[in-house]
Amino acid sequence: MNPWEAAGAELVAARERASAAPNETVRQVVTPTAPWVPQDESSGVVFARRLGRGLLWTVVALAAVTGVRAWVVPPKAPAAATAPAQAGPTYPTAEAQAAAARFARAYLGWDETRKEERAALLASALPAGADSTMGWDGKGRQEVLAVQPGAVTPAEAGRALVRVDVLIRSAGAAEPSTSPAPSAAPGGTAPRAESGARWVGLDVPVFQAGGRFSVTGRPALVGVPATGPQLPDTPAVQTDAELTGQTKSTIEKFFAAYAGGDTESVSAPGARLPALPQGIEFKGVLSWSVDASGAGDRWGSARVGWALGGTTVEVAYRVKLTRVSSSDAQRWQVADIRGGAL
Repeated sequence: MNPWEAAGAELVAARERASAAPNETVRQVVTPTAPWVPQDESSGVVFARRLGRGLLWTVVALAAVTGVRAWVVPPKAPAAATAPAQAGPTYPTAEAQAAAARFARAYLGWDETRKEERAALLASALPAGADSTMGWDGKGRQEVLAVQPGAVTPAEAGRALVRVDVLIRSAGAAEPSTSPAPSAAPGGTAPRAESGARWVGLDVPVFQAGGRFSVTGRPALVGVPATGPQLPDTPAVQTDAELTGQTKSTIEKFFAAYAGGDTESVSAPGARLPALPQGIEFKGVLSWSVDASGAGDRWGSARVGWALGGTTVEVAYRVKLTRVSSSDAQRWQVADIRGGAL
């Protein structure tokens, strides 16, 4: 058979079959060639697919941005945890002051009639074998009235410099007497005249070893300031003139009882104000004023004269007043007293 004739016959047969059943042919053509299953756009499956794609692209974008930032700005290395600094042992200031004060009392106190006493006192503050005379020529007499240790300046290897203020009173040198006098001492010499008491500073070098202190060498005499530091200006305090006048007699009665030994009768209930010791006499309230500020309890300033040691001294107080009520009246009484204004 001619192949062209067979192909033509087959084509004619196909057209006849297609015209006889067109719907079936379409279903046969469309169905096997579709690679997916058509679904409704409002289906939950489609929404879930789109949401998943959105989340996926979001994660990809964040990863990309974070990676680029890490390339441009390298992450900082974590700071190493630093251990808290441990404070070293503090210098034993009190012990150094005690050793320096003991030495200063022995060093600046001497009596030519008791040389061994000074040497023994110095030896207790010096290293073994040190010179216990410390430069004294063995003459004269000087008394130490008070010793006040001050600043301690630590140095290396357990050493320090201690400032000590010493109150001394010296006796003048004896001079030959040219004429006999009732006051002349035996041997034709006049007695020594004592000089007034005065403060002198001493810088004492000390050393710590084995929990004990010793003086490492000769101290240095230094001056003591003639006056203290300048005080700052204090604001002026307004006075309540009316209350000052009303309470002046109360203050006078209180201080009279303060020296007389009975403060309970003139003090506010619950106040504990011990009286002054015997031998102090009340001379009077020299000034009294109540502060204008304050509500409830009030504070005032008093200047009082006391007879003491054969003279009169003036002192300053801050006095706290409180209002005490009874069945028939109200009055102010002293609740507390302190030293003068700071």
